[in-house]
Amino acid sequence: MSFRRTFSGAEWEQKIGYCRAIRAGDHVYVTGTAPIGEDGRSVYAPGDGYGQTKRCFQIIEKALHDLDATMADVVRTRMFTTDITRWAEFGRAHGEFFAEHPPCTTLVEVKSLMDPAMLIEIEVDAVVLSP
Repeated sequence: MSFRRTFSGAEWEQKIGYCRAIRAGDHVYVTGTAPIGEDGRSVYAPGDGYGQTKRCFQIIEKALHDLDATMADVVRTRMFTTDITRWAEFGRAHGEFFAEHPPCTTLVEVKSLMDPAMLIEIEVDAVVLSP
């Protein structure tokens, strides 16, 4: 089995030593994805749970595309938030990306994320069925 990796350019990838996503055969694993701005450093949409969630899924969607997968291939999402009472904001964005192909999902509250302005971080697993 071969492995293919993709990187998003976030500063932590090089500092910590990880990739945004890895494809192992038909399985794709996307690491915890935070709402990072286009510059790869700033937090996107501080204070906006919906906007941050949407940004995370945009980054995830690009990583999947880099590895010949799509959001329709996602079988599981894991969302880590610092404020679970904002679940409706996070869920709204999740629903927009997965309305046609809902995966299994988990939403849990955590004490903190890498930057205090981050409200959410998301992981996904995907399975790409061979044609």
